[in-house]
Amino acid sequence: MIRQARFRPDWTAALTLDAEKEADRIAAAIRRQVGVELRRKGVVVGLSGGIDSSVVAALSVRAMGADRVLGLFMPEYDSSPDSLLLGRLLADHLQIPTVLEDIGPVLEAAGCYRRRDEAIRGVFPEYGPGYKSKIVLSPLLEGESYRVFFAVIQSPSGEVSRKRLPLEAYQQVVAATNFKQRARKMMEYYHADRLRYAVAGTPNRLEYDQGFFVKNGDGSADLKPIAHLYKTQVYQMAEYLGVPEAIRRRPPTTDTYSLEQSQEEFYFSLPYQKLDLCLYAKDHGVPCAEVAEAIDLTPEQVQRVYDDIDAKRKVAHYLHRVPLLVDAPG
Repeated sequence: MIRQARFRPDWTAALTLDAEKEADRIAAAIRRQVGVELRRKGVVVGLSGGIDSSVVAALSVRAMGADRVLGLFMPEYDSSPDSLLLGRLLADHLQIPTVLEDIGPVLEAAGCYRRRDEAIRGVFPEYGPGYKSKIVLSPLLEGESYRVFFAVIQSPSGEVSRKRLPLEAYQQVVAATNFKQRARKMMEYYHADRLRYAVAGTPNRLEYDQGFFVKNGDGSADLKPIAHLYKTQVYQMAEYLGVPEAIRRRPPTTDTYSLEQSQEEFYFSLPYQKLDLCLYAKDHGVPCAEVAEAIDLTPEQVQRVYDDIDAKRKVAHYLHRVPLLVDAPG
């Protein structure tokens, strides 16, 4: 049972960051981890045009210098054009070398798109060339006792349809789209091995804690410099580091499906500003009623968020596990 703690009225200010001090601390950690612990010469960062990868790249430059940070662009057939555009904007701003790896053909050869489309056609038989799709999670705050995923498709004429995904179809869609994160990580490690660099992961605290990553995909890295920062703090860090405003204005997105999809509708179900505060409050014993007043929800809704945090942590437990051994060597 979580111990109820006493909080000052301004406990919501706990996520305010001393960005300069924290940037220096993270940069020092990157230098130590890469140069001393990992014995590598630089850092590889996959650039998605999003806030997290941009901050990791900027911190890596602060730590290692621009000539020792390689940015990778890894678009595929469903990627938003904005991802590459904003990624290039960031790389030009940081003046780091970059490589473009189009992973679409790799994914097609592995059956990523075919396997995904087969699962969607089990729900929408008409789904085919020219259609777009995504999956969304049922709302968290409306009191449903059991949350389910829905497939959303858009026909070539623009008509949008939505149906509940059976568990088997949902699992196949996720398994197929997970090829994307794993193919990107394969490319990152190719270039890391080629240059004797380390691979920097980009999850923030919310993603790391709640399991919003693919095992052996974007969850794989040699170091994760911002996994302790709440998403709110990542934005504060981005402003301090001078990340271009166009990137800071971009809403968080999965950029995984052909239809535009926010992280909120796919996984978190709450804006990151509110979820950050709920995560902090839950871990520090803040009562639901106090949280509800601070973020304009009811105490019952905050309790649902607390319960959802616990449920996602159970999922994340598997994702964080290292391979199991019968006997540890040595």
